[in-house]
Amino acid sequence: QEVLGEDKLMAILKERELKIYWGTATTGKPHVAYFVPMSKIADFLKAGCEVTILFADLHAYLDNMKAPWELLELRTRYYENVIKAMLESIGVPLEKLKFVRGTDYQLSKEYTLDVYRLSSVVTQHDAKKAGAEVVKQVEHPLLSGLLYPGLQALDEEYLKVDAQFGGVDQRKIFTFAEKYLPSLGYAKRVHLMNPMVPGLTGSKMSSSEEDSKIDLLDRKEDVKKKLKKAFCEPGNVENNGVLSFIKHVLFPLKSEFVVLREEKWGGNKTYTAYEALEKDFAEQVVHPGDLKNSVEVALNKLLDPIREKFNSPELKKLTNAAYPNPSKAKPAEKGTKNSEPENVVPSRLDIRVGKVISVEKHPDADSLYVEKIDVGEPEPRTVVSGLVQFVPKEQLQDRLVVLLCNLKPQKMRGVESQGMVLCASSVGEPRQVEPLDPPAGCCAGERVYVEGYEGGEPDDELKPKKKVFEKLQADFRISEDCVAQWQQRNFLTKLGQVSCKSLKGGSIG
Repeated sequence: QEVLGEDKLMAILKERELKIYWGTATTGKPHVAYFVPMSKIADFLKAGCEVTILFADLHAYLDNMKAPWELLELRTRYYENVIKAMLESIGVPLEKLKFVRGTDYQLSKEYTLDVYRLSSVVTQHDAKKAGAEVVKQVEHPLLSGLLYPGLQALDEEYLKVDAQFGGVDQRKIFTFAEKYLPSLGYAKRVHLMNPMVPGLTGSKMSSSEEDSKIDLLDRKEDVKKKLKKAFCEPGNVENNGVLSFIKHVLFPLKSEFVVLREEKWGGNKTYTAYEALEKDFAEQVVHPGDLKNSVEVALNKLLDPIREKFNSPELKKLTNAAYPNPSKAKPAEKGTKNSEPENVVPSRLDIRVGKVISVEKHPDADSLYVEKIDVGEPEPRTVVSGLVQFVPKEQLQDRLVVLLCNLKPQKMRGVESQGMVLCASSVGEPRQVEPLDPPAGCCAGERVYVEGYEGGEPDDELKPKKKVFEKLQADFRISEDCVAQWQQRNFLTKLGQVSCKSLKGGSIG
């Protein structure tokens, strides 16, 4: 998408082949958007470049501890295996690549002294600005996030490369490196950037938003399910994650794309130029259903060799150890005193943005409403809430709410409730209750998570006897800024904080 330092690039190529590196912080599991840089790495190798792949394990820890220290080694091993499997799946010869781990050299005396030297010339403002699109942004940032851009700049010198390649979201770090490396007496490098592929929900594909991305190890039925839910409006080519994946991954790899469809709809059609496919989709010659089915087939061909490799007992064990599922913590055996306690973390809650479609009084209870709430599923959920005396019916109709979706369905005076509308409650009397407000612009079904717990998988259903929700709810509070929190960590969607209107210091239930 963009190159910084093209003149320098051309000058180097007149004398020798380019030395270039691509780095990835070993945090959440790599997803299919990683095929974008992989296909470009294949291009670099075909062009004769010397390519280094950096597994940036220390960066993963510095970025708001997205990878806990005790999991760093396991995550790095997972990344190394999965990235190699991806490259093999698209026919890239591994012997031409050099693989390096950050901690192999970033803990050396020389590198550490350079970190200190750099910290004496970089301003806090520049460090924060550089990491704005890469490091997780929180209300009270940790010092580690400010160190992150400096380390990435120094990597260019310590890996002895001419150029760094990364996503266009890295641009501010690249310009930071160009500004500050010369102040330590080091050369300014060339920077090459690939575009960011929109996720299936329309925004950037992200490891922390489950529905936006297809994991490299997702089963075929998961790929089908996620593509079925993907945003792909007829004729709409803007923020269309399905079309973008064809443009940035499938076309560069195969130089063509085949739309599969039944004979009665015109039969299969092969496109050798992406622009022709986009034009046909915009003019509704190509149907979203046919497009999704065709991507599903092409994608599974890419993923099959990766799935097969990770089907070995050794790699299955590595995957489970690197990304432990908190909802599958082993229950304590009866009679054992030293059993590990169950891991009760907020990511076990399936909390989503819902839109209230209808509100009626419960036929058999004056204090209860029966609501139909859209949470991004094929059918709206029926939810019973005790809000009659606190919120007028017309204030609930058509509003966005925050819904806990994985409670066990429960009959309330004869009507089964399939979720709980989360509300703020005042501490004193008279009791006041306000439904929590997602940020403006959210869509029904969007995941709500607690800051720092974006990556976990929610339980399919919370078992009442385990009291997981009750244990977590004990630490739910409304901050002085009216933001919903768990242990002072904010409830968030991808668009920002979940809040209430006025009940500062209140509880949530």
